[in-house]
Amino acid sequence: MLLQQHNKTACRRKDKFMSIKKFSIKNYDMKKYYGFLEKTVLFQGCDDESIENMLDCLSAEIRTYDKDEVVFHTGDVNVPLGVVLSGKVHIGQSDVFGNYNIMSDAKPGEFFAESFACARNIPMIPEVVADEKSEILFLGIEKVLSTCRGACQFHTKLVSNLVTAIASKNIRLMQKITDTAPKSIRERVLSYLSYQSEINESDEFDIAYNRQQMADYLGVDRSALSAELGRMRDDGIIAFRKNHFRLLTSC
Repeated sequence: MLLQQHNKTACRRKDKFMSIKKFSIKNYDMKKYYGFLEKTVLFQGCDDESIENMLDCLSAEIRTYDKDEVVFHTGDVNVPLGVVLSGKVHIGQSDVFGNYNIMSDAKPGEFFAESFACARNIPMIPEVVADEKSEILFLGIEKVLSTCRGACQFHTKLVSNLVTAIASKNIRLMQKITDTAPKSIRERVLSYLSYQSEINESDEFDIAYNRQQMADYLGVDRSALSAELGRMRDDGIIAFRKNHFRLLTSC
């Protein structure tokens, strides 16, 4: 019975991958976002005029998504690169048994789907979902990989910024591997919270995930995670309230 259910789910997943959804990107007036974009990693070192030229070159478009609305589905192809202007999205994947795994997230100024935007005709493996009402800037980033029709002065700068940002995201993925490598839930929690403490340069900090998302990120059951957090609090290792944590002992 379980095998039959597995096969049916696999077939549905295959059908979903075969359902090709292409994105057509149009131009919009986005001058009010120039100041914000100048502070992002992708457009770092670019002035308003350069950003305007690059947005035109990359056929920029802005779309708004409600909480829990899917931005990209598994199986979508030829997707644009997304930059979060406001709100937050997470990138995750479900297996054939319904287990969900959060791979990463993107907050204002951060981007997502860069690998699939650059690798044309490759279906999206994960899905991208809005965690809250979000405004997303889409860019036809594949044009960065070819000669710019307008010979943009900052075209090379954009390529450099993109490579640097992708390298940074790869480091984050390596950290997730580190966080999920331990066998016990406690060790995974300690690895994750230790890193959050390091990047926040404080023993007290907020994390980006709610309890279910934290469980999905660490690859554990939510109830088991909540129980372990309670034991760690009782053992005097951590203190927490919702997504606010404080390390009481060295991890």
